[in-house]
Amino acid sequence: MKKIRTPLEGAGVALSARSTTISNRMPQTQPAGDLSGFSATAEQFIAASQSAATKRAYASDLKHFFANGGSVPVSPAALAEYLARCAEKLSVATLERRLTAIHKAHVENALKSPARSETVKRVMQGIRRTLGTKQRQVQPLVTDDLLAALVMIDRQKMPIKVARDRALLLVGFASAMRRSELVAMRVEHLTYLGNGVEIFLPSSKTDQEGHGRTVFIPHANGERCPVRALTHWLEVSEIKEGFVFRAVSRHDRVARWGLSAQSVALVIKASVQRVGGDAKKFSGHSLRAGYCTSAAEKGLQPWQIREQTGHKSDVTLAKYIRPVSRRKIPSLL
Repeated sequence: MKKIRTPLEGAGVALSARSTTISNRMPQTQPAGDLSGFSATAEQFIAASQSAATKRAYASDLKHFFANGGSVPVSPAALAEYLARCAEKLSVATLERRLTAIHKAHVENALKSPARSETVKRVMQGIRRTLGTKQRQVQPLVTDDLLAALVMIDRQKMPIKVARDRALLLVGFASAMRRSELVAMRVEHLTYLGNGVEIFLPSSKTDQEGHGRTVFIPHANGERCPVRALTHWLEVSEIKEGFVFRAVSRHDRVARWGLSAQSVALVIKASVQRVGGDAKKFSGHSLRAGYCTSAAEKGLQPWQIREQTGHKSDVTLAKYIRPVSRRKIPSLL
Protein backbone atom coordinates (compact mmCIF):
# COMPACT_ATOMS: atom_id res chain seq x y z
CA MET A 1 0.00 0.00 0.00
CA LYS A 2 1.21 3.49 -0.78
CA LYS A 3 0.61 6.36 1.62
CA ILE A 4 -1.20 9.39 0.23
CA ARG A 5 0.01 12.85 1.10
CA THR A 6 -2.75 15.38 1.67
CA PRO A 7 -2.95 18.97 2.91
CA LEU A 8 -3.93 17.43 6.25
CA GLU A 9 -0.37 16.32 6.89
CA GLY A 10 1.37 18.53 9.37
CA ALA A 11 -1.97 19.92 10.53
CA GLY A 12 -2.35 17.47 13.39
CA VAL A 13 -5.31 15.57 11.90
CA ALA A 14 -5.19 11.79 11.78
CA LEU A 15 -6.83 10.03 8.83
CA SER A 16 -8.21 6.51 8.60
CA ALA A 17 -6.24 3.86 6.74
CA ARG A 18 -8.96 3.72 4.09
CA SER A 19 -8.58 7.43 3.39
CA THR A 20 -4.79 7.61 3.47
CA THR A 21 -3.68 4.61 1.45
CA ILE A 22 -3.74 3.88 -2.23
CA SER A 23 -3.75 0.61 -4.14
CA ASN A 24 -0.53 -0.66 -5.71
CA ARG A 25 -2.45 -0.72 -8.99
CA MET A 26 -2.20 3.08 -9.14
CA PRO A 27 0.77 4.70 -10.97
CA GLN A 28 3.90 4.58 -8.82
CA THR A 29 5.29 7.97 -9.90
CA GLN A 30 6.53 10.37 -7.26
CA PRO A 31 3.63 12.54 -6.03
CA ALA A 32 3.89 16.21 -6.86
CA GLY A 33 3.48 17.04 -3.19
CA ASP A 34 5.90 14.37 -1.93
CA LEU A 35 8.70 16.01 0.01
CA SER A 36 10.88 12.88 0.20
CA GLY A 37 14.36 13.42 -1.17
CA PHE A 38 14.45 17.10 -0.28
CA SER A 39 16.67 18.61 2.38
CA ALA A 40 15.14 19.77 5.66
CA THR A 41 15.60 23.38 4.57
CA ALA A 42 13.82 22.78 1.25
CA GLU A 43 10.97 21.03 3.08
CA GLN A 44 10.55 24.06 5.35
CA PHE A 45 10.33 26.44 2.40
CA ILE A 46 7.86 24.20 0.57
CA ALA A 47 5.72 23.94 3.70
CA ALA A 48 5.83 27.74 4.04
CA SER A 49 4.36 28.23 0.54
CA GLN A 50 0.90 28.21 2.13
CA SER A 51 -0.20 30.09 5.22
CA ALA A 52 -1.09 28.19 8.40
CA ALA A 53 -4.68 29.40 8.09
CA THR A 54 -4.96 27.98 4.55
CA LYS A 55 -3.54 24.63 5.68
CA ARG A 56 -5.99 24.47 8.57
CA ALA A 57 -8.90 25.28 6.26
CA TYR A 58 -7.92 22.56 3.77
CA ALA A 59 -7.37 20.12 6.63
CA SER A 60 -10.86 20.81 7.96
CA ASP A 61 -12.37 20.43 4.48
CA LEU A 62 -10.70 17.07 3.85
CA LYS A 63 -11.59 15.81 7.30
CA HIS A 64 -15.26 16.48 6.56
CA PHE A 65 -14.93 14.86 3.13
CA PHE A 66 -13.44 11.66 4.59
CA ALA A 67 -15.95 11.60 7.46
CA ASN A 68 -18.74 11.57 4.88
CA GLY A 69 -17.46 8.55 2.98
CA GLY A 70 -14.95 10.31 0.74
CA SER A 71 -11.58 8.90 -0.29
CA VAL A 72 -8.57 9.81 -2.39
CA PRO A 73 -8.79 9.04 -5.23
CA VAL A 74 -12.51 9.64 -5.71
CA SER A 75 -14.58 9.35 -8.88
CA PRO A 76 -16.22 12.42 -10.47
CA ALA A 77 -19.66 10.92 -9.83
CA ALA A 78 -18.97 10.36 -6.11
CA LEU A 79 -17.55 13.86 -5.74
CA ALA A 80 -20.55 15.36 -7.52
CA GLU A 81 -22.90 13.54 -5.13
CA TYR A 82 -20.91 14.80 -2.13
CA LEU A 83 -21.11 18.41 -3.34
CA ALA A 84 -24.84 18.10 -4.02
CA ARG A 85 -25.49 16.81 -0.49
CA CYS A 86 -23.39 19.56 1.10
CA ALA A 87 -25.11 22.27 -0.97
CA GLU A 88 -28.17 21.89 1.26
CA LYS A 89 -26.26 23.17 4.29
CA LEU A 90 -23.12 25.01 3.16
CA SER A 91 -22.45 28.25 1.30
CA VAL A 92 -21.13 28.24 -2.25
CA ALA A 93 -17.85 29.78 -1.05
CA THR A 94 -17.32 26.92 1.42
CA LEU A 95 -18.13 24.31 -1.23
CA GLU A 96 -15.62 25.87 -3.63
CA ARG A 97 -12.93 25.76 -0.95
CA ARG A 98 -13.70 22.10 -0.22
CA LEU A 99 -13.48 21.32 -3.91
CA THR A 100 -10.08 23.03 -4.02
CA ALA A 101 -8.83 20.97 -1.05
CA ILE A 102 -9.94 17.72 -2.71
CA HIS A 103 -8.39 18.81 -6.01
CA LYS A 104 -5.06 19.57 -4.33
CA ALA A 105 -5.07 16.22 -2.51
CA HIS A 106 -5.22 14.52 -5.93
CA VAL A 107 -2.71 16.76 -7.69
CA GLU A 108 -0.15 16.39 -4.90
CA ASN A 109 -0.26 12.63 -5.39
CA ALA A 110 -0.01 12.71 -9.21
CA LEU A 111 -3.63 11.55 -9.47
CA LYS A 112 -6.18 12.73 -12.00
CA SER A 113 -8.32 15.34 -10.28
CA PRO A 114 -12.09 14.72 -10.46
CA ALA A 115 -12.58 18.46 -9.95
CA ARG A 116 -11.62 18.95 -13.59
CA SER A 117 -14.30 16.62 -14.89
CA GLU A 118 -17.26 17.97 -16.82
CA THR A 119 -19.67 16.28 -14.37
CA VAL A 120 -18.30 18.11 -11.33
CA LYS A 121 -18.06 21.41 -13.21
CA ARG A 122 -21.72 21.19 -14.24
CA VAL A 123 -22.83 20.33 -10.70
CA MET A 124 -20.99 23.35 -9.30
CA GLN A 125 -22.41 25.56 -12.04
CA GLY A 126 -25.89 24.39 -11.12
CA ILE A 127 -25.27 25.03 -7.43
CA ARG A 128 -24.07 28.58 -8.17
CA ARG A 129 -27.09 29.30 -10.37
CA THR A 130 -29.50 27.89 -7.80
CA LEU A 131 -28.03 29.27 -4.59
CA GLY A 132 -26.20 32.35 -5.86
CA THR A 133 -22.67 33.35 -4.92
CA LYS A 134 -23.26 36.29 -2.61
CA GLN A 135 -21.04 35.98 0.44
CA ARG A 136 -22.36 36.48 3.95
CA GLN A 137 -21.50 39.95 5.19
CA VAL A 138 -21.34 40.50 8.92
CA GLN A 139 -22.80 43.64 10.44
CA PRO A 140 -20.17 46.34 11.01
CA LEU A 141 -19.61 47.63 14.52
CA VAL A 142 -19.76 51.34 13.69
CA THR A 143 -18.73 54.18 16.02
CA ASP A 144 -22.06 54.53 17.84
CA ASP A 145 -22.32 50.76 18.38
CA LEU A 146 -18.76 50.68 19.68
CA LEU A 147 -19.33 53.48 22.20
CA ALA A 148 -22.52 51.81 23.45
CA ALA A 149 -20.65 48.52 23.88
CA LEU A 150 -17.90 50.25 25.88
CA VAL A 151 -20.45 51.61 28.36
CA MET A 152 -21.69 48.10 29.10
CA ILE A 153 -18.16 46.68 29.27
CA ASP A 154 -17.35 49.14 32.07
CA ARG A 155 -20.17 47.66 34.17
CA GLN A 156 -18.44 44.29 34.49
CA LYS A 157 -17.03 43.42 37.92
CA MET A 158 -13.65 42.18 36.66
CA PRO A 159 -11.38 45.25 36.27
CA ILE A 160 -8.59 43.46 34.40
CA LYS A 161 -11.00 41.88 31.93
CA VAL A 162 -12.67 45.28 31.50
CA ALA A 163 -9.29 46.83 30.64
CA ARG A 164 -8.55 44.02 28.16
CA ASP A 165 -11.92 44.21 26.43
CA ARG A 166 -11.85 48.02 26.18
CA ALA A 167 -8.38 47.98 24.64
CA LEU A 168 -9.27 45.13 22.30
CA LEU A 169 -12.37 46.87 20.91
CA LEU A 170 -10.85 50.34 20.67
CA VAL A 171 -7.54 49.23 19.15
CA GLY A 172 -9.29 46.75 16.87
CA PHE A 173 -11.60 49.47 15.56
CA ALA A 174 -9.05 52.31 15.30
CA SER A 175 -6.41 50.15 13.61
CA ALA A 176 -8.89 48.36 11.28
CA MET A 177 -6.72 45.27 11.66
CA ARG A 178 -7.87 41.78 10.84
CA ARG A 179 -8.50 39.67 13.93
CA SER A 180 -5.49 37.48 13.08
CA GLU A 181 -3.31 40.62 13.06
CA LEU A 182 -4.88 41.85 16.29
CA VAL A 183 -4.08 38.70 18.26
CA ALA A 184 -0.56 38.58 16.76
CA MET A 185 0.32 42.02 18.17
CA ARG A 186 3.39 41.98 20.43
CA VAL A 187 4.71 44.55 22.87
CA GLU A 188 7.93 44.63 20.85
CA HIS A 189 5.95 45.89 17.84
CA LEU A 190 4.67 49.04 19.59
CA THR A 191 6.27 52.46 19.15
CA TYR A 192 4.74 55.28 21.19
CA LEU A 193 4.79 58.75 19.67
CA GLY A 194 3.61 62.14 20.87
CA ASN A 195 0.41 61.94 18.84
CA GLY A 196 -0.34 58.22 19.02
CA VAL A 197 1.17 54.75 18.65
CA GLU A 198 2.62 52.85 15.70
CA ILE A 199 2.06 49.10 15.45
CA PHE A 200 4.32 47.05 13.20
CA LEU A 201 2.67 44.05 11.53
CA PRO A 202 5.36 41.58 10.38
CA SER A 203 2.90 39.72 8.13
CA SER A 204 -0.78 39.53 7.28
CA LYS A 205 -3.31 37.78 5.06
CA THR A 206 -2.34 39.86 2.01
CA ASP A 207 1.37 39.94 2.92
CA GLN A 208 2.30 36.27 2.87
CA GLU A 209 5.92 37.05 2.01
CA GLY A 210 6.37 39.03 5.21
CA HIS A 211 7.27 42.49 3.94
CA GLY A 212 5.41 43.94 6.90
CA ARG A 213 3.54 47.21 7.29
CA THR A 214 2.95 49.77 10.03
CA VAL A 215 -0.42 50.93 11.34
CA PHE A 216 -0.75 54.26 13.13
CA ILE A 217 -3.41 54.91 15.78
CA PRO A 218 -3.85 58.56 16.80
CA HIS A 219 -4.94 59.77 20.21
CA ALA A 220 -8.66 60.41 20.71
CA ASN A 221 -10.60 62.35 23.31
CA GLY A 222 -11.18 61.05 26.83
CA GLU A 223 -12.24 57.51 27.59
CA ARG A 224 -12.62 56.58 23.93
CA CYS A 225 -8.89 56.97 23.27
CA PRO A 226 -7.48 53.63 21.99
CA VAL A 227 -3.91 54.57 22.89
CA ARG A 228 -4.91 55.34 26.45
CA ALA A 229 -6.90 52.09 26.68
CA LEU A 230 -3.95 50.09 25.33
CA THR A 231 -1.53 51.68 27.79
CA HIS A 232 -3.89 51.05 30.71
CA TRP A 233 -4.33 47.39 29.76
CA LEU A 234 -0.59 46.79 29.58
CA GLU A 235 -0.11 48.49 32.96
CA VAL A 236 -2.79 46.56 34.89
CA SER A 237 -1.89 43.27 33.21
CA GLU A 238 1.84 43.88 33.83
CA ILE A 239 2.63 42.64 30.32
CA LYS A 240 6.14 43.75 29.40
CA GLU A 241 6.84 41.52 26.40
CA GLY A 242 5.19 39.03 24.10
CA PHE A 243 1.57 39.02 23.02
CA VAL A 244 -0.40 42.15 23.84
CA PHE A 245 -3.86 40.60 24.08
CA ARG A 246 -4.18 37.54 26.28
CA ALA A 247 -6.79 35.37 27.90
CA VAL A 248 -8.19 36.44 31.26
CA SER A 249 -9.43 33.75 33.67
CA ARG A 250 -12.73 33.81 35.56
CA HIS A 251 -10.67 34.89 38.57
CA ASP A 252 -9.57 37.98 36.60
CA ARG A 253 -6.01 36.76 36.14
CA VAL A 254 -3.98 37.22 32.97
CA ALA A 255 -2.76 34.11 31.13
CA ARG A 256 0.67 33.76 29.58
CA TRP A 257 -0.68 32.81 26.16
CA GLY A 258 -2.23 35.07 23.56
CA LEU A 259 -5.87 35.22 22.51
CA SER A 260 -7.11 33.16 19.58
CA ALA A 261 -8.79 34.82 16.61
CA GLN A 262 -12.05 33.17 17.68
CA SER A 263 -11.76 34.82 21.11
CA VAL A 264 -11.93 38.24 19.42
CA ALA A 265 -15.26 37.26 17.89
CA LEU A 266 -16.55 36.07 21.28
CA VAL A 267 -15.63 39.37 22.96
CA ILE A 268 -17.42 41.32 20.21
CA LYS A 269 -20.51 39.09 20.34
CA ALA A 270 -20.70 39.35 24.14
CA SER A 271 -20.37 43.15 23.95
CA VAL A 272 -23.14 43.39 21.36
CA GLN A 273 -25.40 41.12 23.40
CA ARG A 274 -25.01 43.32 26.49
CA VAL A 275 -26.54 46.27 24.64
CA GLY A 276 -29.41 44.16 23.34
CA GLY A 277 -28.08 43.56 19.83
CA ASP A 278 -28.21 40.37 17.78
CA ALA A 279 -24.83 38.74 18.40
CA LYS A 280 -25.32 36.35 15.45
CA LYS A 281 -24.97 39.22 13.00
CA PHE A 282 -21.50 40.17 14.29
CA SER A 283 -18.11 38.48 14.13
CA GLY A 284 -14.43 39.16 14.63
CA HIS A 285 -14.50 41.03 11.30
CA SER A 286 -17.09 43.54 12.56
CA LEU A 287 -14.47 45.92 13.99
CA ARG A 288 -12.59 46.19 10.69
CA ALA A 289 -15.86 46.49 8.78
CA GLY A 290 -17.02 49.10 11.28
CA TYR A 291 -13.95 51.25 10.68
CA CYS A 292 -14.41 51.09 6.89
CA THR A 293 -18.10 51.97 7.14
CA SER A 294 -17.58 54.79 9.67
CA ALA A 295 -14.67 56.22 7.65
CA ALA A 296 -16.81 56.26 4.50
CA GLU A 297 -19.63 57.99 6.41
CA LYS A 298 -17.13 60.63 7.57
CA GLY A 299 -16.19 61.31 3.95
CA LEU A 300 -12.70 59.76 3.89
CA GLN A 301 -11.49 58.88 0.41
CA PRO A 302 -10.91 55.22 -0.52
CA TRP A 303 -7.14 55.70 -0.68
CA GLN A 304 -7.17 57.12 2.86
CA ILE A 305 -9.12 54.14 4.16
CA ARG A 306 -6.81 51.70 2.35
CA GLU A 307 -3.83 53.37 3.99
CA GLN A 308 -5.17 52.18 7.34
CA THR A 309 -6.73 48.85 6.39
CA GLY A 310 -4.01 47.61 4.07
CA HIS A 311 -6.44 46.70 1.28
CA LYS A 312 -4.59 46.29 -2.00
CA SER A 313 -7.40 47.72 -4.14
CA ASP A 314 -10.79 49.39 -3.93
CA VAL A 315 -12.64 46.24 -5.01
CA THR A 316 -13.03 44.74 -1.53
CA LEU A 317 -13.35 48.14 0.07
CA ALA A 318 -16.30 48.91 -2.19
CA LYS A 319 -18.44 46.46 -0.20
CA TYR A 320 -18.43 48.97 2.65
CA ILE A 321 -18.30 52.26 0.73
CA ARG A 322 -21.04 51.63 -1.84
CA PRO A 323 -23.85 51.05 0.70
CA VAL A 324 -22.88 54.32 2.41
CA SER A 325 -22.90 56.13 -0.94
CA ARG A 326 -26.32 54.75 -1.79
CA ARG A 327 -27.75 56.09 1.46
CA LYS A 328 -26.58 59.61 0.53
CA ILE A 329 -28.46 59.70 -2.78
CA PRO A 330 -30.91 62.64 -2.54
CA SER A 331 -34.58 62.23 -3.31
CA LEU A 332 -35.77 63.65 -6.63
CA LEU A 333 -39.34 63.97 -5.38
